[in-house]
Amino acid sequence: MNKILKLHAGLVLILASSMQAGAQNINSAQVTKKNGYTLTFDNNDPALDPGLKKKLTETFFEVYPKLAKEYNKNTSKNIRFMVDTTYKGVAATDNDQVTFSASYMAKHPADIDVVTHEVMHIVQSYGNSVGPGWLTEGIADYARYQFGVDNAAAHWQLPEVKAGQNYENSYRITARFLAWIEKKVKPGTIKAIDASLRAHSYSPEIWLKLTHKDLDTLWSDYVKNPLI
Repeated sequence: MNKILKLHAGLVLILASSMQAGAQNINSAQVTKKNGYTLTFDNNDPALDPGLKKKLTETFFEVYPKLAKEYNKNTSKNIRFMVDTTYKGVAATDNDQVTFSASYMAKHPADIDVVTHEVMHIVQSYGNSVGPGWLTEGIADYARYQFGVDNAAAHWQLPEVKAGQNYENSYRITARFLAWIEKKVKPGTIKAIDASLRAHSYSPEIWLKLTHKDLDTLWSDYVKNPLI
């Protein structure tokens, strides 16, 4: 009887050890280094598609160096991704870490340019920004428009102008306005605005300085002829 109990206890310990090893494997970080950048990829979702993980990693190494070159050569070289089953949004960036919703990514595996938007926030590095939130998000979506790897697969595009919209609507609406300014008004404007936000020197008057028009006038001109 004692031998049976000991055998049973041994099997339980082996099973527990095996389960623990599996859990550690799920949560173990994968570190990838390339061209001076390091990506640490964490994950607590056992159902994460390895193919999707590979695409997220590849997207990072494709777009992040381009964003750094375009906007901020001093951006962080060490980034962490976390696919989290407890996070209920889409994705969020805090300092040098991007957290992705495991549920969202499972339902929208083609939306790999969530990476592009989120890592642009790392490049922005505005800290306690003196600028408005709509502009921060608008620039991040403008960067996705510029450098996105496969926006078409995610059915992501800049929206057509509609009555009632405003440049303060943020995200894609603002991004389209910024793209129009860059193409129709003065190239280099968005880089200058981004730099001013990072330097904490931004004020609404900078638009007048750069384009000779204030934001409201620019928006009025944009609505009249919004083609980009």
